[in-house]
Amino acid sequence: MTGPMIGHANGHTNGHSKTSRSRSPRKAGQEDEAMCGYSARELMESSKSHVGYAFDDLICMPGHIDFGVQEVELLSRFTRSIRLKTPIVSSPMDTVTEAAMAIAMALEGGMGIIHSKMSIAQQAEQVESVKRFEQGFISSPLCLAPAMTCGELMKLRGSCGFSGFPVTADGRLKSQLLGLVTRRDVDFVEDETSTVADIMTKAADLVTAKEGIGLREANQILSDSKKGKLPIVNAAGELVALLARTDLIKNQDFPHASKDQNRSLQVAAAVSVLADDRRERVKALVAAGVDAIVFDNRQGDNEDQLDIIRWTKQEYPKMQVIGGNVVTRKQAKNLLDAGVDALRVGMGISSISTAHKDRGCGRAQASAVYNVAKIARLYDVPVIADGGISSPGHIVKALCLGAETVMCGSLLAGTEESPGEYHYADSGTRLKAYRGIASSGVRGAVQDKGSLHKYMPYLCQSVRHGMQDIGARSVSDLNAKLTTGFLRFELRSAAAQREGGVHGLHSFERKLFA
Repeated sequence: MTGPMIGHANGHTNGHSKTSRSRSPRKAGQEDEAMCGYSARELMESSKSHVGYAFDDLICMPGHIDFGVQEVELLSRFTRSIRLKTPIVSSPMDTVTEAAMAIAMALEGGMGIIHSKMSIAQQAEQVESVKRFEQGFISSPLCLAPAMTCGELMKLRGSCGFSGFPVTADGRLKSQLLGLVTRRDVDFVEDETSTVADIMTKAADLVTAKEGIGLREANQILSDSKKGKLPIVNAAGELVALLARTDLIKNQDFPHASKDQNRSLQVAAAVSVLADDRRERVKALVAAGVDAIVFDNRQGDNEDQLDIIRWTKQEYPKMQVIGGNVVTRKQAKNLLDAGVDALRVGMGISSISTAHKDRGCGRAQASAVYNVAKIARLYDVPVIADGGISSPGHIVKALCLGAETVMCGSLLAGTEESPGEYHYADSGTRLKAYRGIASSGVRGAVQDKGSLHKYMPYLCQSVRHGMQDIGARSVSDLNAKLTTGFLRFELRSAAAQREGGVHGLHSFERKLFA
């Protein structure tokens, strides 16, 4: 396959402009001498190159900076018609993305992909929960039963990451509201056998609001009452939602939230290609209002996936469909011809995958992203780099090689918004479970990263700094610099990779983010 047409952006073609022919030999020679590194095409497609490269094998050459980091724009395409202000999406894994993660990702300008390891009805409800979310209102608060002991409550607080809970008759939403338990009710309790009913603030003493109240009016009630939480009840006195002052304050800080034309948060959901109920699941997800469907298969170039892609695009022409996973141009072409709106790239390179070792098939991720992105550009279809992302620097490199977004699993696992409970290692480190969703994978744990709303700004700012160092103002600018050869890379030896990490210290402690 021939490479993409080059030579128009920034006047560069693999480091040389067309106008250089009219310049003096001395001037042209000076420019050649000043050029460092190699274009991605030279590294990936050279007749001497028979090696698959991972992100750590490459380093991007710095460019000229004539703009501030605040000017770097992260706007990118998730699919043909869905644009994100943050080029990061969360993986459809049962230890990474359910409704809480999808909501948080959308608020931060990215996208959450709800996993399919649940019933059709449950997954559709997860999608609906994201779509009906209003900033400030908690549509699915965790409720307590009145018979729960204070000891059990304290364990729950430690595992879920928050401390205020409504108490209902049966411990479920849409049940009679009995009271509210907050941190101040629990902190000085000495008898752990006492029940939640003994310490809660009873419903008769609570300030509540009726179902259907607007956010501004509800916020005013919180302000006037000087309370931290406002239960929302229906006409029968049943709890239907909760409003938290802390969430109201946080929600003032989400100007980049990913929203559809109806101002609802955007969300994607995964569908297993091999499941017998895949068509029924697609129908239910579409009815629930999902914005994109991600067909999930370790090796995406198969007839089952091609069939469900064609069927979905025929039944729901406007639905955004993401196919994968693929790592070669030929694999990608089959899915592109079937009508996908984005491609998911990566095979066997997840931090918890054993596919390369067990199956002997796959591809190094940097090479996979570059090659698939090259053919996807001919179809004007964006590429999602899925896997191999363990640092902000890897996100930068993926974007430099042609991806428009990255899909993260382990990088986002361990946040408060990811599913699962916290536990502690022998060293005292707070952990959350993390495991692969495919057949080839391992179970593990990742360190507590705190709230996604603190972690994502760190990731995004790191990416902005990386792009500024390269001399790129936007993701589209990076893409132009890639295809023209203006973007330069160099291979790193093992010693160079060690040099680029923390070294020369007797001991050190690494904070996940400042």
